[in-house]
Amino acid sequence: MVHLEPSESVQHPAHASGLLGLHGVDGLNDSSHRVQALRAWLDSQLDLKLTPLSLPNSTLDLAIYQPTVESRAELFAQARASSDRQLPYWADIWPSGLALGGVVLEHADFLAGKQVLEVGSGLGTTAAATLRTGANVLAVDYTPLALGLCRYNALANVGRSPRTLAINWRNPTRPAIIRLAAAGPFPIIMAADVLYESRDIDPLIRLIDRFLAPDGHLWLSEPQRKVSGRFLDTLALRGWRFTSHTEEGPWADGRTEPINIHFLRRELQSDRPYSTLGGWRV
Repeated sequence: MVHLEPSESVQHPAHASGLLGLHGVDGLNDSSHRVQALRAWLDSQLDLKLTPLSLPNSTLDLAIYQPTVESRAELFAQARASSDRQLPYWADIWPSGLALGGVVLEHADFLAGKQVLEVGSGLGTTAAATLRTGANVLAVDYTPLALGLCRYNALANVGRSPRTLAINWRNPTRPAIIRLAAAGPFPIIMAADVLYESRDIDPLIRLIDRFLAPDGHLWLSEPQRKVSGRFLDTLALRGWRFTSHTEEGPWADGRTEPINIHFLRRELQSDRPYSTLGGWRV
């Protein structure tokens, strides 16, 4: 499914053009009718609360708008009743996104000016940090609500907006693939906490194979799930090389789980550097 392009909109009756076409806006202020329209649309869809948080190893503090507990419960109920059961994990602020955002800021010089594809953008924590470095971001997720919040949070926190594209990477449509191909290939693809089930592995690898530049970098942040280990094993067998390190909590919500950050690149020869993987093998 595909809903959004940089200058396209969600078909909302209050504002039928430009709701999410915010790329290039210099800041979030009352004079921007498109920012106001985006917030009005978000408020018409769910109730929001503001959550302050800090990114690890950085001086960047963020204030992220996210669904309230009640709105989140309603989103999950709707998803469980739908045919595709795409659960709205995007509605939470996850430690993996915070950890990746901190790493992004540590590599600001490397990222500045580059084109970045973020898979599973969620509420926009990592996108905001990446935009702060001077990179340009195309954020993809499967629902316009997540993408709308990603854009709004990025504008509210760093005064810049990512381009957005709604795509279900488990089963992407041809129009979505065409639009993503037109924007790529990308020198950097980022993803935080996108591997939940074994069925996520092959579709994610296909997406990366297709849209990552031949000499590109994949940055993956994950909370040491077994499925992530299988994903990394699969890439190692295909000739990818990677290094990793672990970020420790506690995180903004009080969770203390360690998060692994993996830096991956394709290689001609298979290389399985298990000794450097920061404990992901379980």
